[in-house]
Amino acid sequence: MAGFTIAIVGRPNVGKSTLFNRLLEQRKAIVDDQSGVTRDRQYGVADWNGKTFNVIDTGGFVAGSDDVFEREIRKQVKIAMQEANLLLFLTDCTTGITDLDSEVADLLRRSSKPVYLVVNKVDNQQRALEATEFYSLGFEHIFFLSSMTGSGTGELLDEVVSHITDDMGEASMETNIPKIAIIGQPNVGKSSLLNALIGEERNIVSDIAGTTRDTIHTHYNMFQKEFMLIDTAGIRRKTKVQEDLEFYSVIRAIKALDEADVVMLLLDAEKGITAQDLNIFSLAARKGKGVVVLVNKWDLMEKSTNTARDYEKELKNRLAPFSDVPIIFTSVTEKQRIFKAIEAALEVYENRTRKIQTSKLNDVMLKAIEAYHPPVVRGIPIRIKYVTQLPTHTPAFAFFCNLPDDVKAPYRNYLENQIRSHFDFRGVPVKIFFRKK
Repeated sequence: MAGFTIAIVGRPNVGKSTLFNRLLEQRKAIVDDQSGVTRDRQYGVADWNGKTFNVIDTGGFVAGSDDVFEREIRKQVKIAMQEANLLLFLTDCTTGITDLDSEVADLLRRSSKPVYLVVNKVDNQQRALEATEFYSLGFEHIFFLSSMTGSGTGELLDEVVSHITDDMGEASMETNIPKIAIIGQPNVGKSSLLNALIGEERNIVSDIAGTTRDTIHTHYNMFQKEFMLIDTAGIRRKTKVQEDLEFYSVIRAIKALDEADVVMLLLDAEKGITAQDLNIFSLAARKGKGVVVLVNKWDLMEKSTNTARDYEKELKNRLAPFSDVPIIFTSVTEKQRIFKAIEAALEVYENRTRKIQTSKLNDVMLKAIEAYHPPVVRGIPIRIKYVTQLPTHTPAFAFFCNLPDDVKAPYRNYLENQIRSHFDFRGVPVKIFFRKK
Protein backbone atom coordinates (compact mmCIF):
# COMPACT_ATOMS: atom_id res chain seq x y z
CA MET A 1 0.00 0.00 0.00
CA ALA A 2 1.56 3.26 -1.05
CA GLY A 3 0.99 6.42 0.93
CA PHE A 4 -1.23 6.34 4.02
CA THR A 5 -4.42 8.36 3.46
CA ILE A 6 -6.90 9.71 6.00
CA ALA A 7 -10.24 11.31 5.12
CA ILE A 8 -12.18 13.79 7.24
CA VAL A 9 -15.93 13.13 6.95
CA GLY A 10 -18.99 14.60 8.62
CA ARG A 11 -21.96 16.86 8.00
CA PRO A 12 -21.51 20.52 6.95
CA ASN A 13 -20.32 23.21 9.38
CA VAL A 14 -18.65 20.99 11.98
CA GLY A 15 -15.21 22.43 11.19
CA LYS A 16 -13.79 19.94 8.69
CA SER A 17 -11.76 22.56 6.83
CA THR A 18 -10.42 24.06 10.06
CA LEU A 19 -9.26 20.65 11.23
CA PHE A 20 -7.81 19.99 7.77
CA ASN A 21 -5.78 23.23 7.90
CA ARG A 22 -4.72 22.49 11.45
CA LEU A 23 -3.36 19.06 10.46
CA LEU A 24 -1.45 20.52 7.52
CA GLU A 25 -0.04 23.37 9.60
CA GLN A 26 2.08 20.88 11.47
CA ARG A 27 4.33 21.52 8.50
CA LYS A 28 5.26 25.12 7.86
CA ALA A 29 4.82 24.74 4.11
CA ILE A 30 1.30 23.91 3.12
CA VAL A 31 0.80 22.95 -0.53
CA ASP A 32 2.26 25.94 -2.36
CA ASP A 33 0.30 29.14 -1.93
CA GLN A 34 -0.25 29.87 -5.58
CA SER A 35 -3.28 31.90 -6.45
CA GLY A 36 -6.28 29.68 -7.00
CA VAL A 37 -4.74 26.72 -5.22
CA THR A 38 -5.56 27.38 -1.61
CA ARG A 39 -9.10 28.67 -1.84
CA ASP A 40 -10.71 25.33 -2.52
CA ARG A 41 -7.92 22.99 -1.63
CA GLN A 42 -9.24 19.64 -0.46
CA TYR A 43 -6.11 17.59 0.01
CA GLY A 44 -2.54 17.87 1.14
CA VAL A 45 0.34 16.17 2.91
CA ALA A 46 0.67 16.33 6.69
CA ASP A 47 3.68 15.39 8.75
CA TRP A 48 3.69 14.32 12.39
CA ASN A 49 6.84 13.19 14.21
CA GLY A 50 8.57 12.41 10.93
CA LYS A 51 5.74 10.35 9.43
CA THR A 52 3.91 11.81 6.47
CA PHE A 53 0.41 10.99 5.30
CA ASN A 54 -2.22 12.30 2.88
CA VAL A 55 -5.20 14.21 4.26
CA ILE A 56 -8.44 14.57 2.32
CA ASP A 57 -11.22 16.96 3.32
CA THR A 58 -14.59 15.77 2.02
CA GLY A 59 -16.27 19.09 2.68
CA GLY A 60 -15.86 20.87 -0.62
CA PHE A 61 -19.38 20.64 -2.01
CA VAL A 62 -21.78 23.36 -2.94
CA ALA A 63 -24.72 24.06 -0.68
CA GLY A 64 -28.09 23.17 -2.13
CA SER A 65 -31.28 22.06 -0.47
CA ASP A 66 -31.04 19.74 2.52
CA ASP A 67 -31.72 16.59 0.54
CA VAL A 68 -28.93 17.47 -1.92
CA PHE A 69 -26.63 17.94 1.06
CA GLU A 70 -27.53 14.56 2.47
CA ARG A 71 -27.06 12.83 -0.85
CA GLU A 72 -23.67 14.48 -1.42
CA ILE A 73 -22.48 13.68 2.09
CA ARG A 74 -23.55 10.07 1.78
CA LYS A 75 -21.74 9.78 -1.55
CA GLN A 76 -18.51 11.30 -0.25
CA VAL A 77 -18.55 9.21 2.94
CA LYS A 78 -18.95 6.04 0.86
CA ILE A 79 -16.08 6.97 -1.44
CA ALA A 80 -13.89 7.82 1.56
CA MET A 81 -14.81 4.49 3.19
CA GLN A 82 -13.59 2.62 0.11
CA GLU A 83 -10.47 4.61 -0.59
CA ALA A 84 -8.94 5.99 2.63
CA ASN A 85 -6.95 3.93 5.14
CA LEU A 86 -8.47 5.67 8.15
CA LEU A 87 -11.55 7.87 8.66
CA LEU A 88 -11.97 10.83 10.99
CA PHE A 89 -15.67 11.32 11.72
CA LEU A 90 -15.99 14.96 12.80
CA THR A 91 -18.90 16.21 14.94
CA ASP A 92 -19.63 19.45 16.77
CA CYS A 93 -20.20 19.46 20.54
CA THR A 94 -22.02 22.84 20.44
CA THR A 95 -24.96 21.40 18.49
CA GLY A 96 -24.96 17.89 19.98
CA ILE A 97 -25.83 14.82 17.91
CA THR A 98 -28.02 15.70 14.92
CA ASP A 99 -30.01 13.36 12.63
CA LEU A 100 -27.39 13.83 9.96
CA ASP A 101 -24.62 12.83 12.41
CA SER A 102 -26.55 9.65 13.23
CA GLU A 103 -26.91 8.87 9.57
CA VAL A 104 -23.19 9.33 8.89
CA ALA A 105 -22.49 7.17 11.97
CA ASP A 106 -24.71 4.38 10.56
CA LEU A 107 -22.71 4.41 7.32
CA LEU A 108 -19.36 4.45 9.10
CA ARG A 109 -20.19 1.54 11.40
CA ARG A 110 -20.22 -0.65 8.29
CA SER A 111 -16.67 0.33 7.37
CA SER A 112 -13.91 -2.23 7.73
CA LYS A 113 -11.44 0.69 8.10
CA PRO A 114 -10.59 2.23 11.48
CA VAL A 115 -12.95 5.12 12.33
CA TYR A 116 -12.03 7.78 14.90
CA LEU A 117 -14.92 9.85 16.24
CA VAL A 118 -13.65 13.40 16.71
CA VAL A 119 -15.77 15.84 18.73
CA ASN A 120 -14.79 19.37 17.71
CA LYS A 121 -15.10 22.76 19.49
CA VAL A 122 -14.41 21.27 22.94
CA ASP A 123 -12.51 24.25 24.31
CA ASN A 124 -13.65 24.48 27.96
CA GLN A 125 -14.76 22.31 30.89
CA GLN A 126 -18.47 22.87 30.30
CA ARG A 127 -18.19 21.70 26.69
CA ALA A 128 -16.06 18.70 27.70
CA LEU A 129 -18.99 17.60 29.87
CA GLU A 130 -21.52 18.16 27.09
CA ALA A 131 -19.32 16.24 24.66
CA THR A 132 -19.76 12.99 26.61
CA GLU A 133 -23.14 12.45 24.91
CA PHE A 134 -21.19 11.45 21.77
CA TYR A 135 -20.15 8.19 23.47
CA SER A 136 -23.70 7.05 22.68
CA LEU A 137 -22.78 6.83 18.97
CA GLY A 138 -20.89 3.69 19.94
CA PHE A 139 -17.41 4.26 18.47
CA GLU A 140 -14.48 2.74 20.27
CA HIS A 141 -12.00 5.56 19.58
CA ILE A 142 -13.22 9.03 20.53
CA PHE A 143 -11.22 12.27 20.72
CA PHE A 144 -12.25 15.66 22.13
CA LEU A 145 -10.44 18.59 20.56
CA SER A 146 -10.67 22.13 19.25
CA SER A 147 -9.40 22.55 15.67
CA MET A 148 -9.51 26.30 16.18
CA THR A 149 -7.02 26.38 19.08
CA GLY A 150 -5.34 23.05 18.31
CA SER A 151 -5.87 21.63 21.79
CA GLY A 152 -6.23 17.85 21.67
CA THR A 153 -4.92 17.45 18.12
CA GLY A 154 -1.59 16.01 19.30
CA GLU A 155 -3.21 12.94 20.89
CA LEU A 156 -5.25 12.37 17.75
CA LEU A 157 -2.19 12.62 15.50
CA ASP A 158 -0.17 10.26 17.71
CA GLU A 159 -2.92 7.71 17.28
CA VAL A 160 -3.22 8.29 13.50
CA VAL A 161 0.49 7.81 12.79
CA SER A 162 0.61 4.63 14.90
CA HIS A 163 -1.09 2.98 11.87
CA ILE A 164 1.68 3.99 9.48
CA THR A 165 4.34 1.33 9.02
CA ASP A 166 7.72 1.94 7.40
CA ASP A 167 6.90 0.07 4.20
CA MET A 168 3.98 2.35 3.32
CA GLY A 169 6.02 5.24 2.03
CA GLU A 170 7.35 3.53 -1.08
CA ALA A 171 5.47 1.16 -3.30
CA SER A 172 7.24 -2.17 -3.28
CA MET A 173 6.22 -3.28 -6.74
CA GLU A 174 9.22 -3.85 -9.03
CA THR A 175 10.95 -0.76 -7.76
CA ASN A 176 13.81 -1.06 -10.23
CA ILE A 177 11.76 -0.05 -13.28
CA PRO A 178 10.41 3.48 -13.81
CA LYS A 179 6.79 3.94 -12.75
CA ILE A 180 4.91 6.64 -14.65
CA ALA A 181 1.45 7.80 -13.57
CA ILE A 182 -1.05 9.37 -15.97
CA ILE A 183 -3.01 12.00 -14.02
CA GLY A 184 -5.55 14.65 -14.98
CA GLN A 185 -9.15 15.79 -14.75
CA PRO A 186 -11.99 13.55 -15.95
CA ASN A 187 -12.47 13.70 -19.75
CA VAL A 188 -9.03 15.08 -20.51
CA GLY A 189 -7.92 11.97 -22.44
CA LYS A 190 -6.19 9.68 -19.93
CA SER A 191 -7.81 6.44 -21.12
CA SER A 192 -7.28 7.42 -24.75
CA LEU A 193 -3.60 8.05 -24.08
CA LEU A 194 -3.21 4.65 -22.48
CA ASN A 195 -5.07 2.95 -25.33
CA ALA A 196 -3.03 4.80 -27.94
CA LEU A 197 0.18 3.65 -26.27
CA ILE A 198 -0.97 0.05 -25.86
CA GLY A 199 -2.92 -0.16 -29.12
CA GLU A 200 0.14 0.60 -31.20
CA GLU A 201 2.52 -1.87 -29.71
CA ARG A 202 0.46 -4.54 -28.03
CA ASN A 203 3.51 -6.14 -26.38
CA ILE A 204 2.40 -5.83 -22.81
CA VAL A 205 4.19 -8.31 -20.61
CA SER A 206 1.56 -8.55 -17.94
CA ASP A 207 -1.39 -6.70 -16.45
CA ILE A 208 -1.01 -6.29 -12.74
CA ALA A 209 -4.16 -5.37 -10.88
CA GLY A 210 -3.33 -2.21 -9.01
CA THR A 211 -3.41 -1.64 -5.27
CA THR A 212 -6.79 0.02 -5.71
CA ARG A 213 -9.57 -1.43 -7.76
CA ASP A 214 -9.30 0.85 -10.74
CA THR A 215 -5.69 1.98 -10.78
CA ILE A 216 -4.35 -0.18 -13.58
CA HIS A 217 -0.65 -1.01 -13.72
CA THR A 218 0.48 -1.86 -17.23
CA HIS A 219 3.95 -3.30 -17.64
CA TYR A 220 5.62 -2.12 -20.85
CA ASN A 221 8.57 -3.43 -22.73
CA MET A 222 9.10 -1.31 -25.83
CA PHE A 223 11.63 0.97 -27.55
CA GLN A 224 14.16 -1.29 -25.75
CA LYS A 225 12.79 0.38 -22.65
CA GLU A 226 10.87 -1.11 -19.80
CA PHE A 227 8.50 0.80 -17.53
CA MET A 228 5.28 0.57 -15.60
CA LEU A 229 2.33 2.81 -16.47
CA ILE A 230 -0.07 3.62 -13.64
CA ASP A 231 -3.37 4.77 -15.06
CA THR A 232 -6.02 6.49 -12.98
CA ALA A 233 -8.55 6.54 -15.79
CA GLY A 234 -10.84 3.81 -14.50
CA ILE A 235 -12.79 6.23 -12.39
CA ARG A 236 -16.25 6.01 -13.88
CA ARG A 237 -18.19 3.02 -12.71
CA LYS A 238 -20.67 1.85 -15.29
CA THR A 239 -23.74 2.30 -13.11
CA LYS A 240 -22.79 5.39 -11.19
CA VAL A 241 -21.67 7.92 -13.75
CA GLN A 242 -23.16 10.61 -11.52
CA GLU A 243 -20.84 9.81 -8.64
CA ASP A 244 -18.88 12.67 -7.16
CA LEU A 245 -16.23 12.42 -9.85
CA GLU A 246 -13.96 15.19 -8.74
CA PHE A 247 -13.61 13.91 -5.21
CA TYR A 248 -13.18 10.37 -6.47
CA SER A 249 -10.52 11.32 -9.00
CA VAL A 250 -8.62 13.31 -6.37
CA ILE A 251 -8.21 10.27 -4.11
CA ARG A 252 -7.20 8.13 -7.09
CA ALA A 253 -4.70 10.70 -8.30
CA ILE A 254 -3.09 10.96 -4.85
CA LYS A 255 -2.72 7.17 -4.62
CA ALA A 256 -1.18 7.00 -8.09
CA LEU A 257 1.11 9.89 -7.17
CA ASP A 258 2.40 8.00 -4.13
CA GLU A 259 3.30 4.98 -6.26
CA ALA A 260 4.87 6.78 -9.20
CA ASP A 261 8.39 8.05 -9.90
CA VAL A 262 7.21 10.40 -12.65
CA VAL A 263 3.80 11.99 -13.20
CA MET A 264 2.41 12.83 -16.62
CA LEU A 265 -0.09 15.63 -15.93
CA LEU A 266 -2.59 15.76 -18.77
CA LEU A 267 -4.28 19.11 -19.49
CA ASP A 268 -7.04 20.04 -21.92
CA ALA A 269 -5.54 22.63 -24.33
CA GLU A 270 -8.80 24.57 -24.58
CA LYS A 271 -9.43 24.73 -20.82
CA GLY A 272 -5.83 25.33 -19.76
CA ILE A 273 -4.60 24.57 -16.24
CA THR A 274 -7.21 24.53 -13.44
CA ALA A 275 -6.79 25.08 -9.69
CA GLN A 276 -7.16 21.33 -9.24
CA ASP A 277 -4.32 20.66 -11.74
CA LEU A 278 -2.07 23.18 -9.97
CA ASN A 279 -2.83 21.48 -6.71
CA ILE A 280 -1.86 18.04 -8.04
CA PHE A 281 1.26 19.62 -9.57
CA SER A 282 2.41 21.19 -6.30
CA LEU A 283 1.58 17.99 -4.43
CA ALA A 284 3.82 16.04 -6.87
CA ALA A 285 6.60 18.58 -6.26
CA ARG A 286 6.16 18.32 -2.47
CA LYS A 287 6.45 14.55 -2.75
CA GLY A 288 9.61 14.88 -4.87
CA LYS A 289 8.12 13.28 -7.99
CA GLY A 290 9.25 14.00 -11.55
CA VAL A 291 6.69 15.87 -13.70
CA VAL A 292 5.95 16.10 -17.43
CA VAL A 293 3.06 18.32 -18.54
CA LEU A 294 1.09 17.16 -21.59
CA VAL A 295 -1.19 19.68 -23.28
CA ASN A 296 -3.70 17.39 -24.98
CA LYS A 297 -6.27 18.13 -27.75
CA TRP A 298 -3.75 20.52 -29.32
CA ASP A 299 -5.16 19.62 -32.76
CA LEU A 300 -8.37 21.47 -31.84
CA MET A 301 -6.65 24.80 -31.11
CA GLU A 302 -6.64 27.75 -33.53
CA LYS A 303 -2.96 28.37 -34.23
CA SER A 304 -0.82 31.24 -35.42
CA THR A 305 2.97 31.50 -35.61
CA ASN A 306 3.79 31.61 -31.92
CA THR A 307 0.76 29.90 -30.37
CA ALA A 308 2.72 27.05 -28.76
CA ARG A 309 5.51 29.34 -27.55
CA ASP A 310 3.08 31.81 -25.95
CA TYR A 311 0.99 29.02 -24.44
CA GLU A 312 4.09 27.43 -22.90
CA LYS A 313 5.24 30.77 -21.48
CA GLU A 314 1.86 31.41 -19.85
CA LEU A 315 1.78 27.85 -18.47
CA LYS A 316 5.24 28.22 -16.92
CA ASN A 317 4.12 31.45 -15.23
CA ARG A 318 1.27 29.55 -13.59
CA LEU A 319 3.60 26.71 -12.51
CA ALA A 320 6.26 29.00 -11.02
CA PRO A 321 8.45 28.73 -9.02
CA PHE A 322 8.98 25.13 -10.24
CA SER A 323 8.78 25.79 -13.97
CA ASP A 324 11.76 23.76 -15.24
CA VAL A 325 9.46 21.02 -16.56
CA PRO A 326 9.01 19.52 -20.05
CA ILE A 327 5.78 20.73 -21.69
CA ILE A 328 4.65 18.66 -24.66
CA PHE A 329 1.77 19.51 -27.00
CA THR A 330 -0.05 16.34 -27.93
CA SER A 331 -3.14 15.06 -29.61
CA VAL A 332 -3.95 11.61 -28.32
CA THR A 333 -6.63 10.99 -30.97
CA GLU A 334 -4.23 11.96 -33.77
CA LYS A 335 -1.40 10.11 -31.97
CA GLN A 336 0.71 13.26 -32.20
CA ARG A 337 3.87 13.24 -30.02
CA ILE A 338 2.58 10.63 -27.58
CA PHE A 339 5.81 8.60 -27.79
CA LYS A 340 7.78 11.81 -27.36
CA ALA A 341 5.85 12.19 -24.09
CA ILE A 342 7.03 8.76 -22.92
CA GLU A 343 10.62 9.58 -23.88
CA ALA A 344 10.38 12.84 -21.91
CA ALA A 345 9.02 10.95 -18.88
CA LEU A 346 11.91 8.46 -19.04
CA GLU A 347 14.44 11.32 -19.30
CA VAL A 348 12.88 12.94 -16.23
CA TYR A 349 13.21 9.57 -14.45
CA GLU A 350 16.94 9.57 -15.30
CA ASN A 351 17.26 13.16 -14.04
CA ARG A 352 15.56 12.22 -10.77
CA THR A 353 18.19 9.56 -10.07
CA ARG A 354 21.15 11.71 -11.16
CA LYS A 355 24.05 11.93 -8.72
CA ILE A 356 26.66 14.69 -9.10
CA GLN A 357 30.25 14.11 -7.99
CA THR A 358 31.06 16.24 -4.97
CA SER A 359 34.24 17.67 -6.51
CA LYS A 360 32.41 18.70 -9.70
CA LEU A 361 29.53 20.15 -7.69
CA ASN A 362 31.90 22.29 -5.61
CA ASP A 363 33.83 23.49 -8.68
CA VAL A 364 30.66 24.80 -10.27
CA MET A 365 28.74 26.03 -7.25
CA LEU A 366 31.58 27.78 -5.39
CA LYS A 367 32.23 29.79 -8.58
CA ALA A 368 28.54 30.71 -8.73
CA ILE A 369 28.64 31.78 -5.06
CA GLU A 370 31.80 33.81 -5.75
CA ALA A 371 30.01 35.54 -8.67
CA TYR A 372 27.03 36.48 -6.51
CA HIS A 373 27.60 36.49 -2.78
CA PRO A 374 24.86 35.76 -0.24
CA PRO A 375 23.69 38.94 1.54
CA VAL A 376 25.28 40.32 4.70
CA VAL A 377 23.23 39.68 7.88
CA ARG A 378 23.54 41.98 10.91
CA GLY A 379 26.93 43.08 9.57
CA ILE A 380 28.21 39.49 9.21
CA PRO A 381 28.73 38.08 5.70
CA ILE A 382 27.20 34.63 5.10
CA ARG A 383 30.01 32.30 3.98
CA ILE A 384 29.20 29.09 2.15
CA LYS A 385 32.20 26.77 2.30
CA TYR A 386 31.14 23.50 0.76
CA VAL A 387 28.25 21.72 -0.95
CA THR A 388 27.31 18.05 -1.27
CA GLN A 389 24.43 16.04 -2.70
CA LEU A 390 22.47 14.12 -0.06
CA PRO A 391 21.85 10.36 -0.44
CA THR A 392 18.07 10.74 -0.88
CA HIS A 393 15.51 9.30 -3.34
CA THR A 394 15.20 12.66 -5.06
CA PRO A 395 17.86 15.34 -5.71
CA ALA A 396 18.70 17.26 -2.53
CA PHE A 397 21.77 19.36 -1.77
CA ALA A 398 23.30 20.56 1.49
CA PHE A 399 25.24 23.84 1.57
CA PHE A 400 27.47 24.20 4.63
CA CYS A 401 27.76 27.74 5.94
CA ASN A 402 28.24 29.87 9.05
CA LEU A 403 24.63 31.21 9.33
CA PRO A 404 22.32 28.52 7.88
CA ASP A 405 19.12 30.06 9.30
CA ASP A 406 19.73 33.42 7.67
CA VAL A 407 19.80 32.36 4.02
CA LYS A 408 16.52 33.60 2.54
CA ALA A 409 14.38 32.36 -0.35
CA PRO A 410 15.78 34.63 -3.13
CA TYR A 411 19.30 33.31 -2.59
CA ARG A 412 18.06 29.74 -2.27
CA ASN A 413 16.32 30.21 -5.64
CA TYR A 414 19.54 31.59 -7.14
CA LEU A 415 21.44 28.46 -6.02
CA GLU A 416 18.72 26.17 -7.35
CA ASN A 417 18.78 27.96 -10.72
CA GLN A 418 22.57 27.58 -10.86
CA ILE A 419 22.32 23.85 -10.14
CA ARG A 420 19.66 23.52 -12.85
CA SER A 421 21.65 25.48 -15.44
CA HIS A 422 24.78 23.32 -14.98
CA PHE A 423 23.28 19.88 -14.36
CA ASP A 424 20.18 18.44 -15.98
CA PHE A 425 17.39 18.20 -13.39
CA ARG A 426 14.60 19.12 -15.81
CA GLY A 427 11.20 17.98 -14.59
CA VAL A 428 12.48 17.18 -11.09
CA PRO A 429 11.96 19.15 -7.85
CA VAL A 430 15.31 20.01 -6.26
CA LYS A 431 15.54 20.46 -2.49
CA ILE A 432 18.17 22.71 -0.92
CA PHE A 433 19.24 22.69 2.73
CA PHE A 434 21.65 24.88 4.65
CA ARG A 435 23.68 23.30 7.42
CA LYS A 436 25.99 24.64 10.04
CA LYS A 437 29.64 24.28 9.04
